[in-house]
Amino acid sequence: MAASPPDRRARIKDARNESALFRARAIAGFLLIVACLGLLGVRFFYLQVSRHEEFSSRSDSNRISIRRIVPSRGLIYDRNGVLLADNTAAFRLEVVPEQVAKSDHEMGAMLDALSAVVPLSEDDIQRFNALRRTKRPFDSVPLRLKLSEDEIARFSVERWRFPGVDVVPYLTRSYPLGEEFAHVVGYVGRIDINEASRLDADLYAGATHIGKTGIERSYETQLHGKPGYEQVEVNADKRVQRSIKREAPTPGNNLYLTIDSRLQKVAEEAFAGRVGAAVAIDPRNGEVLAMVSVPTYDPNLFVNGINQIDYSTLLNAEDRPLLNRALAGGYLPGSTVKPYVGLAGLELGIRKPEDTVLSTGEFFISGDTKRAYRDDQRWGHGRVDLREAIAQSVNTYFYGMALEMGIDRFSASLAKFGFGAPTGIDLIGESSGVLPSREWKRGRFNQAWYPGETVIAGIGQGAWVVTPIQLGQAVSIIAARGVRHPPHLLRAVQEGINTDPQLAPLAAPAPGIIHNPANWTAVEQGMINVVNTPSGTAHGMGDGFPYVIAGKTGTAERFSRTDEEWTSIGSSPIQRHQVLFECFAPADDARIAVVVALEAGRSGAHDAAPIARAILDAWVRYDDAPPREVTSR
Repeated sequence: MAASPPDRRARIKDARNESALFRARAIAGFLLIVACLGLLGVRFFYLQVSRHEEFSSRSDSNRISIRRIVPSRGLIYDRNGVLLADNTAAFRLEVVPEQVAKSDHEMGAMLDALSAVVPLSEDDIQRFNALRRTKRPFDSVPLRLKLSEDEIARFSVERWRFPGVDVVPYLTRSYPLGEEFAHVVGYVGRIDINEASRLDADLYAGATHIGKTGIERSYETQLHGKPGYEQVEVNADKRVQRSIKREAPTPGNNLYLTIDSRLQKVAEEAFAGRVGAAVAIDPRNGEVLAMVSVPTYDPNLFVNGINQIDYSTLLNAEDRPLLNRALAGGYLPGSTVKPYVGLAGLELGIRKPEDTVLSTGEFFISGDTKRAYRDDQRWGHGRVDLREAIAQSVNTYFYGMALEMGIDRFSASLAKFGFGAPTGIDLIGESSGVLPSREWKRGRFNQAWYPGETVIAGIGQGAWVVTPIQLGQAVSIIAARGVRHPPHLLRAVQEGINTDPQLAPLAAPAPGIIHNPANWTAVEQGMINVVNTPSGTAHGMGDGFPYVIAGKTGTAERFSRTDEEWTSIGSSPIQRHQVLFECFAPADDARIAVVVALEAGRSGAHDAAPIARAILDAWVRYDDAPPREVTSR
């Protein structure tokens, strides 16, 4: 039987077509791979070449952290190298905001948790929140200063709970002599939000403190220095692994002041707590040897943030310890202006030194017999010349001289001694005082000037207001025979620890204001007689002193009287007057001028002169001790 034919034809294998198909597929695959590699290469080029710097920076920012290194603040010394402002080691809590929280809520939660470990006051938190708003997120912001050893130990145990929070060592300011130099040296305090907004962000990067008062503020640019930086490698937890690069900061300059701390100490102790101020100046160059304001305060309280209770106590104290009375205290000068009024009258040719005036106890303006201006002695001093008028503080002599000058010439002449304007001392916050003048009264009260006001201006009463530093400058001008050297506190600057201090340049003295030496001689003799003759108002003040002292007392009435009875609080002699004393020594070649002002006392001779004598005695003891050697100006 024959076989049946197959249902379909067997396919014949076409090797040529299959090979062509394979080649097509292989080429397509190869092209696809090449295209992918090309795209990958383009992308690689884009990432590794075109954007290399950007991504390298991002990588480094994750791996490398920049830490600002705050420069150590310059130290402050007195003229003999006694340390007045120091830097001491301490520890603080710092926070890097971007490592802690992304929102204020998260930051608040962290601070709440942290305060259970290390106590945080409301002031700490408020200052931290205000300061971090002025910083970049990656900048470290101080939270709590001056941690105790116990607080550091407690935080170290809980450190793992607070990423971005760390204990950091730093240098904090301290004032070894405390209250004694509070008003001169001043203090540093935390940088507040207003200060942060105006400070150079690079110069103050990482800094937490700035000078607030005194020398600390006036010479902030000298004391601050220049910050450095450190590059460190960190891990994923931002903990430092190693230091890569470090540029050391430039420390601030050390300053040497003109003040003698020994003289300063004696002057403050001599006040025995009584409210007032004292200034001692070298009239040859304007160097301030002592500057005291009583009461004072402890500047160390302010360095790391004074608490509200202590600050309120100081701010609201009746005797105002925060006021620098030497610089901004307002006093009626009283009879201390008489030498300047007398010298001005002589220079204007109104009188000669030998001219005399009859003092009967009362003075009347021509044509006015109703209003009497009194002398200190009820029946007067008799006939006196300029020397005796200064020695006995005869009001009548200076009533008449002021009236003859007239207020315009009076004001112009007294302005030459520096009254009515800041002295220009290198401290911020100096008051201008008030020099009586027609312009001043018109500007202040929009009223005309009257002759009677000129009369009382001649004895330092009425519209007068002086500061102790102004009066110190004025008596220094007398002591220097009419030459004005602006008072100053900076003596020398030391740039770097291995360099010698360099004397600060002196301001050029103002031209002399005395044209006739005989006039100065007469005024000087009158001031010598104040201290060294039986009729002098401060007779005996110079007993036993090795040099001749020239001086002048001042007792400024703060309360009025119409007869022999004093009104109100003035019935108590100790509270009746503001009392002052000014002097210089040696009289013929002055090397020191002293002014003492008390806000309450019986008289300048009774209360202020003994303080001045204590200062002079200390000066004699220490004058031969040479100051720390510095190079010449």
